[in-house]
Amino acid sequence: MASQKQNGFQSLISCISQTHAVLQQNARQAINQNLTIRNWLIGCYIVEFEQHGEDRATYGARLLAEMAKALKAKRIKGLNNRTLHNCRLFYIAYPQILQSVTAKLQKELPTQILQSATAKFEVTSPNSIRGSLTPESPDEYPIPPETLLSRLSFTHFVELIRKDDPLERLFYEVETIKNNWSVRELERAMNTALYVRTGLSKNKEAVIQKFKNQKPADTEDVMREPYSLEFLGLAELPSYSESDLEQAILNHLQYFLMELGTGFCFEARQKRITFDNTHHRIDLVFYHRILKCHVLIDLKIGKFDHADAGQMNVYLNYYKDNERAEGDNPPVGLILCGDKNETLAKYAVTGIDNKMFVSKYLVNLPDKKLLETFIRRELGK
Repeated sequence: MASQKQNGFQSLISCISQTHAVLQQNARQAINQNLTIRNWLIGCYIVEFEQHGEDRATYGARLLAEMAKALKAKRIKGLNNRTLHNCRLFYIAYPQILQSVTAKLQKELPTQILQSATAKFEVTSPNSIRGSLTPESPDEYPIPPETLLSRLSFTHFVELIRKDDPLERLFYEVETIKNNWSVRELERAMNTALYVRTGLSKNKEAVIQKFKNQKPADTEDVMREPYSLEFLGLAELPSYSESDLEQAILNHLQYFLMELGTGFCFEARQKRITFDNTHHRIDLVFYHRILKCHVLIDLKIGKFDHADAGQMNVYLNYYKDNERAEGDNPPVGLILCGDKNETLAKYAVTGIDNKMFVSKYLVNLPDKKLLETFIRRELGK
């Protein structure tokens, strides 16, 4: 009898636990969807004001900063300048979400707000902003809007809108949804250039599978921005790793020098400097005969981090004290990265006495049609 009572009690606890888990997940998804829709609408309102607001000229480039200030005064948390900027980009990058937004608004928003929002949709068409990148019909989008909203959080979207290329963004959308990636996993995929490595590899499935199996670890006129590495002519290997991609860039040094501009003279690769038996390596060292200074280059496959600026500052200070010859100007540092946050880069290098630049490089895939075929196969189409 006691055993039966105990079994019944355990069954009760299990039932409550499962119910709690399911409904808690549903609540989490509902919160994420509402947050995403709110931010999409905010982006719409911003663009509509920029295009049609009678007093838009009064604010100009200060619009987002003034908005953030006014919203903070209303005690609305989280809508700072950067978030408002992301909302605007989100609206422009994902016009197809209009379908889901309209359906949800009809159910949940008061009539007055619904009419106001609908009017803004009519005068602020994302299609007119994005031009040829936007399909004529919502049905032409590979991933249904409701799937995007139900499977991706706004934090996912913040990572995705960093990618200007719609095909690259679609690649990460597909893999995130298919593999149920967290934001951290999506960020890791983007920081390790998974899209680029997959496009360059013959066995694309093997590259994706290897990534799944890996555990997460971490002068202005002369410096052109961004650097296009189309000229690399990368060989098509069975699969590309991060180090393969980095080495491919370094191996084509002579073309890289031509793209950087005149005056660059190659001096060292993986230049080693040592502090208390700890070795550090500078990816590339040039001497610029026009600027009369050393140019130190650090290559980052992923996105820029503030620690990269600190590391480069150490290299520049070392070269200033130990490698500068008489008549030389102070060395210049250039951090090449797969992606960068403009605001973070600005604050990371502001106040540093040394000259330092953060630049985004672009890699042109050999054949985008191969990648399009692969994505369609991943979508099951």
